[in-house]
Amino acid sequence: MLFQSAPTIPSRIVRWRNGLGLILLATLGPAFLVGASSVQIDANFPGGNIVVERMEGDTVFLHQDLRETAGDWFYWCFRVRGAAGRTLQFQFTKSPVIGARGPAHSRDGGRTWQWLGTNIVTGQSFTHHFPADATEDFFSLAMPYTERNWRIFLARVGASPALAVETLCQSPHGRDVELARLGQIHRPPAHRVALTARHHACEMMMNYALEGIIEAVLAEDETGRWLREHVEFLIVPFMDKDGVEEGLQGKNRLPHDPNRDYQGMPHYPSVKTLKQRLPAWSERKLRFALDLHCPYIRGAGSERIHFVGSPYPVQWARARRLCDLLARGQTGPLPYYPEDNIPYGKSWNTVAEPKMFGRWAAGLPGVDFATTIELPYATVRGVEVNAATARAFGHDLARAMREYLLTRPTR
Repeated sequence: MLFQSAPTIPSRIVRWRNGLGLILLATLGPAFLVGASSVQIDANFPGGNIVVERMEGDTVFLHQDLRETAGDWFYWCFRVRGAAGRTLQFQFTKSPVIGARGPAHSRDGGRTWQWLGTNIVTGQSFTHHFPADATEDFFSLAMPYTERNWRIFLARVGASPALAVETLCQSPHGRDVELARLGQIHRPPAHRVALTARHHACEMMMNYALEGIIEAVLAEDETGRWLREHVEFLIVPFMDKDGVEEGLQGKNRLPHDPNRDYQGMPHYPSVKTLKQRLPAWSERKLRFALDLHCPYIRGAGSERIHFVGSPYPVQWARARRLCDLLARGQTGPLPYYPEDNIPYGKSWNTVAEPKMFGRWAAGLPGVDFATTIELPYATVRGVEVNAATARAFGHDLARAMREYLLTRPTR
């Protein structure tokens, strides 16, 4: 049996250019070669994460890579080649890492993903049959979203005078941290809105919802036209760009969780730059700032869309207006109920200090409110979360934003 253990050297950054500009790829070392027929299992692609321990017969023993993570978390994503015609069992050996709809699977290089379901899951393992024509299969905790997905999305929506893609800063490993300005970007708007995602690198499903928000703003309908005329959005799709591309967990990241970096001198350039830019950009027109997250992978509390309650009663009352408008105006398949929110002081929502983006942004001059919204990885009250349903939720959220701003009382 040929087997190579997980590399311990830092990731190498490979750079090349195409028509879209500089591309950066994190590679994590050589592939794992397991079994007599040289089945190859690796994480050598953007967002890849796995440690392969061994293979016994048709069972692969493996676990999530927790490098740069304090404690435990659940993200994994790997590629399998050389398994055509075989049925393999993938046995995870550490903490629970399989979500409510089983693993996500891609056969087209990671461009599109489908849930495989729980009928192939036994405990902390899943079984997959590779058809005779299988060449390259990807498996993941959920449906990965990296810089490549962002670029594919931008190419799909095309150039627009209402969309400007810029760079917030450079990451510690030399990557561009993207920033998009959207809507009324050519003259001073009546309102401004800030949206951030991937403070925790593994929380990818919200990026699909973010695509939906952008689609809604660019749409040729009443909502899109009004938002483009009256609102400027500032969007950071990958606050922890290195973590996203290098397949890190992100939650409790060492030496500092990116979403606990807003108090004092920031460790991460993206946080430092955003703390400088957002107050100057807002000009007391920042109506709300939303930080987009995903919760834990399983359990009733983790299978509900929810907003995280603010310790500031006036701001939370304003946020609840947006919540009510969202609940009443939904047309997409993912259900949202305001009673699923987690008020301040309940469950884990007890941090009042401005360590997190939402708490820090709540202190910006003139802001109506700032909060966090969480979209589950796989299921919302029994309804499947995928790229399409998450985008539809983004459309719903954009419509609620318009209604909030239209009916916003003057102070």
